[in-house]
Amino acid sequence: MTSTIHSTPAVQTTTTVHPTAEVSQHAIIGPGTKIWHQAQVREGAMIGANCIIGKGAYIDFGVSIGTNSKLQNGVFVYHGATIEEGVFLGPGVILTNDRSPRAINVDGTQKSDNDWQVTPIRVMRGASIGARAVILPGVTIGEYAMVGAGAVVTRHVPAYGLVYGNPARLHGHVCHCGAVLSRAGDEHAGPSHADSYWECPSCHQPFEFRAELETVQPVSDSGDELMPMLMPLYAASTSPTTSRS
Repeated sequence: MTSTIHSTPAVQTTTTVHPTAEVSQHAIIGPGTKIWHQAQVREGAMIGANCIIGKGAYIDFGVSIGTNSKLQNGVFVYHGATIEEGVFLGPGVILTNDRSPRAINVDGTQKSDNDWQVTPIRVMRGASIGARAVILPGVTIGEYAMVGAGAVVTRHVPAYGLVYGNPARLHGHVCHCGAVLSRAGDEHAGPSHADSYWECPSCHQPFEFRAELETVQPVSDSGDELMPMLMPLYAASTSPTTSRS
Protein backbone atom coordinates (compact mmCIF):
# COMPACT_ATOMS: atom_id res chain seq x y z
CA MET A 1 0.00 0.00 0.00
CA THR A 2 1.41 3.37 -0.96
CA SER A 3 1.44 6.34 1.36
CA THR A 4 -0.69 9.39 0.74
CA ILE A 5 -0.72 13.05 1.76
CA HIS A 6 -3.48 14.23 4.08
CA SER A 7 -4.13 17.92 3.53
CA THR A 8 -5.82 19.15 6.71
CA PRO A 9 -5.31 22.24 8.91
CA ALA A 10 -3.14 20.06 11.15
CA VAL A 11 -0.80 18.65 8.51
CA GLN A 12 1.56 20.42 6.13
CA THR A 13 1.02 19.57 2.46
CA THR A 14 4.54 18.11 2.24
CA THR A 15 3.87 15.69 5.10
CA THR A 16 3.29 12.01 4.32
CA VAL A 17 0.67 10.20 6.39
CA HIS A 18 -0.15 6.57 5.72
CA PRO A 19 -3.88 5.90 5.13
CA THR A 20 -4.05 3.65 8.21
CA ALA A 21 -2.51 6.26 10.53
CA GLU A 22 -4.76 8.38 12.74
CA VAL A 23 -3.64 12.00 13.07
CA SER A 24 -5.78 14.50 14.95
CA GLN A 25 -6.69 17.67 13.08
CA HIS A 26 -5.68 19.46 16.28
CA ALA A 27 -2.10 18.19 16.08
CA ILE A 28 0.67 20.20 14.40
CA ILE A 29 2.87 18.24 12.00
CA GLY A 30 5.91 19.87 10.42
CA PRO A 31 6.87 19.71 6.73
CA GLY A 32 8.67 16.63 5.47
CA THR A 33 7.54 14.45 8.38
CA LYS A 34 6.46 10.88 7.60
CA ILE A 35 3.87 9.05 9.73
CA TRP A 36 3.57 5.36 8.93
CA HIS A 37 1.11 2.47 9.23
CA GLN A 38 -1.33 2.45 12.16
CA ALA A 39 0.43 5.23 14.07
CA GLN A 40 -1.71 7.53 16.22
CA VAL A 41 -0.99 11.20 16.87
CA ARG A 42 -3.40 12.83 19.30
CA GLU A 43 -4.71 16.35 19.69
CA GLY A 44 -2.28 19.06 20.74
CA ALA A 45 0.78 17.02 19.78
CA MET A 46 3.50 19.03 18.02
CA ILE A 47 5.87 17.20 15.69
CA GLY A 48 8.64 19.16 13.99
CA ALA A 49 9.92 19.00 10.45
CA ASN A 50 11.53 15.94 8.84
CA CYS A 51 10.58 13.48 11.56
CA ILE A 52 9.80 9.78 11.11
CA ILE A 53 7.00 8.22 13.16
CA GLY A 54 7.12 4.44 12.71
CA LYS A 55 4.43 1.81 12.39
CA GLY A 56 2.15 1.47 15.40
CA ALA A 57 3.67 4.41 17.30
CA TYR A 58 1.49 6.29 19.78
CA ILE A 59 1.99 10.02 20.38
CA ASP A 60 -0.19 11.21 23.26
CA PHE A 61 -1.92 14.58 23.50
CA GLY A 62 0.32 17.57 24.12
CA VAL A 63 3.57 15.72 23.38
CA SER A 64 6.29 17.80 21.70
CA ILE A 65 8.79 16.24 19.26
CA GLY A 66 11.66 18.25 17.77
CA THR A 67 12.83 18.34 14.17
CA ASN A 68 14.76 15.47 12.57
CA SER A 69 13.75 12.96 15.24
CA LYS A 70 13.16 9.27 14.50
CA LEU A 71 10.62 7.21 16.43
CA GLN A 72 10.76 3.58 15.38
CA ASN A 73 7.92 1.04 15.26
CA GLY A 74 5.84 0.58 18.38
CA VAL A 75 7.15 3.58 20.33
CA PHE A 76 4.74 4.91 23.00
CA VAL A 77 5.22 8.51 24.11
CA TYR A 78 2.75 9.60 26.79
CA HIS A 79 1.43 13.01 27.82
CA GLY A 80 4.02 15.21 29.54
CA ALA A 81 6.97 14.09 27.41
CA THR A 82 9.16 16.55 25.53
CA ILE A 83 11.50 15.22 22.84
CA GLU A 84 14.02 17.71 21.52
CA GLU A 85 15.51 17.78 18.02
CA GLY A 86 17.50 14.91 16.53
CA VAL A 87 16.36 12.26 19.03
CA PHE A 88 16.29 8.53 18.21
CA LEU A 89 13.78 6.23 19.94
CA GLY A 90 14.27 2.56 19.05
CA PRO A 91 11.53 -0.01 18.51
CA GLY A 92 9.21 -0.47 21.46
CA VAL A 93 10.56 2.39 23.61
CA ILE A 94 8.07 3.62 26.21
CA LEU A 95 8.09 7.05 27.89
CA THR A 96 5.78 6.89 30.92
CA ASN A 97 4.17 9.64 33.01
CA ASP A 98 2.65 8.29 36.26
CA ARG A 99 4.80 7.60 39.33
CA SER A 100 2.02 5.83 41.26
CA PRO A 101 -0.35 4.23 38.74
CA ARG A 102 -3.69 2.94 39.98
CA ALA A 103 -6.93 2.18 38.11
CA ILE A 104 -9.10 3.09 41.11
CA ASN A 105 -9.20 5.55 43.99
CA VAL A 106 -9.17 4.55 47.66
CA ASP A 107 -12.99 4.48 47.67
CA GLY A 108 -13.03 2.04 44.76
CA THR A 109 -14.17 4.51 42.11
CA GLN A 110 -12.33 4.57 38.82
CA LYS A 111 -9.65 7.25 38.57
CA SER A 112 -10.32 10.17 36.24
CA ASP A 113 -7.87 12.56 34.62
CA ASN A 114 -8.18 14.76 37.72
CA ASP A 115 -7.16 12.01 40.15
CA TRP A 116 -3.49 11.74 39.30
CA GLN A 117 -0.54 13.99 38.46
CA VAL A 118 1.53 13.88 35.29
CA THR A 119 5.29 13.68 35.91
CA PRO A 120 7.09 14.87 32.76
CA ILE A 121 10.04 13.39 30.87
CA ARG A 122 12.51 15.31 28.70
CA VAL A 123 14.78 13.72 26.10
CA MET A 124 17.35 16.30 25.06
CA ARG A 125 18.94 17.06 21.71
CA GLY A 126 20.69 14.21 19.90
CA ALA A 127 20.00 11.54 22.54
CA SER A 128 19.37 7.90 21.56
CA ILE A 129 17.27 5.32 23.39
CA GLY A 130 17.61 1.65 22.43
CA ALA A 131 14.87 -0.86 21.67
CA ARG A 132 12.44 -1.82 24.44
CA ALA A 133 13.88 0.65 26.94
CA VAL A 134 11.45 2.10 29.48
CA ILE A 135 11.90 5.66 30.79
CA LEU A 136 10.19 6.27 34.12
CA PRO A 137 8.44 9.55 35.03
CA GLY A 138 10.50 12.57 36.01
CA VAL A 139 13.66 11.52 34.14
CA THR A 140 15.73 13.78 31.89
CA ILE A 141 17.95 12.18 29.25
CA GLY A 142 20.83 14.57 28.55
CA GLU A 143 22.14 15.77 25.20
CA TYR A 144 23.68 13.02 23.05
CA ALA A 145 23.27 10.47 25.84
CA MET A 146 22.76 6.83 24.86
CA VAL A 147 20.43 4.38 26.62
CA GLY A 148 21.02 0.69 25.95
CA ALA A 149 18.34 -1.68 24.68
CA GLY A 150 16.03 -3.04 27.36
CA ALA A 151 17.13 -0.55 30.01
CA VAL A 152 14.79 0.65 32.76
CA VAL A 153 15.81 4.26 33.40
CA THR A 154 14.89 5.47 36.87
CA ARG A 155 17.16 8.51 37.23
CA HIS A 156 18.55 11.38 35.14
CA VAL A 157 21.14 10.52 32.48
CA PRO A 158 23.92 13.12 32.01
CA ALA A 159 24.83 14.59 28.65
CA TYR A 160 26.96 12.13 26.64
CA GLY A 161 26.30 9.45 29.26
CA LEU A 162 26.07 5.75 28.34
CA VAL A 163 23.60 3.84 30.52
CA TYR A 164 22.15 0.35 30.38
CA GLY A 165 20.73 -2.35 32.64
CA ASN A 166 17.77 -2.69 35.01
CA PRO A 167 17.92 -0.33 36.71
CA ALA A 168 20.08 1.61 34.26
CA ARG A 169 23.49 2.69 35.51
CA LEU A 170 26.20 4.89 34.00
CA HIS A 171 28.85 2.75 32.28
CA GLY A 172 30.75 5.36 30.29
CA HIS A 173 30.35 8.22 27.85
CA VAL A 174 29.71 8.53 24.13
CA CYS A 175 30.62 10.94 21.35
CA HIS A 176 28.23 12.86 19.09
CA CYS A 177 28.88 10.13 16.51
CA GLY A 178 27.79 7.39 18.94
CA ALA A 179 31.18 5.77 19.64
CA VAL A 180 32.10 5.01 23.26
CA LEU A 181 34.78 7.39 24.55
CA SER A 182 38.09 6.15 25.89
CA ARG A 183 40.53 7.86 28.24
CA ALA A 184 43.00 9.88 26.21
CA GLY A 185 46.73 9.62 26.78
CA ASP A 186 46.79 8.74 30.47
CA GLU A 187 50.55 8.30 30.30
CA HIS A 188 50.91 11.92 29.16
CA ALA A 189 48.36 13.48 31.50
CA GLY A 190 49.86 12.38 34.80
CA PRO A 191 48.00 10.90 37.78
CA SER A 192 46.12 14.07 38.67
CA HIS A 193 44.56 14.27 35.19
CA ALA A 194 44.20 10.59 34.31
CA ASP A 195 40.39 10.67 34.44
CA SER A 196 39.94 14.20 33.05
CA TYR A 197 40.54 13.80 29.33
CA TRP A 198 38.72 11.53 26.92
CA GLU A 199 38.62 11.03 23.17
CA CYS A 200 36.44 9.41 20.53
CA PRO A 201 38.22 6.42 18.96
CA SER A 202 36.24 6.96 15.75
CA CYS A 203 36.41 10.71 14.99
CA HIS A 204 39.06 11.67 17.60
CA GLN A 205 36.94 14.47 19.09
CA PRO A 206 38.54 15.44 22.44
CA PHE A 207 36.44 15.66 25.59
CA GLU A 208 37.13 16.72 29.15
CA PHE A 209 35.35 15.80 32.36
CA ARG A 210 33.53 18.78 33.86
CA ALA A 211 33.07 18.28 37.59
CA GLU A 212 30.41 20.98 37.90
CA LEU A 213 28.32 19.14 35.27
CA GLU A 214 29.26 15.64 36.48
CA THR A 215 29.85 14.55 32.89
CA VAL A 216 32.12 15.07 29.90
CA GLN A 217 31.90 17.91 27.37
CA PRO A 218 33.61 18.40 24.01
CA VAL A 219 36.75 20.47 24.41
CA SER A 220 35.51 22.98 21.85
CA ASP A 221 32.52 23.65 24.15
CA SER A 222 34.80 24.35 27.12
CA GLY A 223 36.55 27.45 25.80
CA ASP A 224 39.29 28.03 23.24
CA GLU A 225 41.80 28.71 26.00
CA LEU A 226 41.92 24.98 26.77
CA MET A 227 42.93 23.93 23.28
CA PRO A 228 46.67 24.82 23.46
CA MET A 229 46.95 22.76 26.66
CA LEU A 230 44.99 19.74 25.45
CA MET A 231 45.94 19.33 21.82
CA PRO A 232 49.54 18.13 22.49
CA LEU A 233 48.03 15.44 24.69
CA TYR A 234 45.67 14.27 21.94
CA ALA A 235 48.34 14.53 19.27
CA ALA A 236 50.58 12.23 21.30
CA SER A 237 47.79 9.81 22.16
CA THR A 238 46.70 9.44 18.51
CA SER A 239 50.17 9.32 16.96
CA PRO A 240 50.90 6.14 14.92
CA THR A 241 54.17 5.71 16.83
CA THR A 242 52.54 5.88 20.26
CA SER A 243 51.78 2.56 21.90
CA ARG A 244 48.22 2.23 23.17
CA SER A 245 47.00 -0.18 25.81
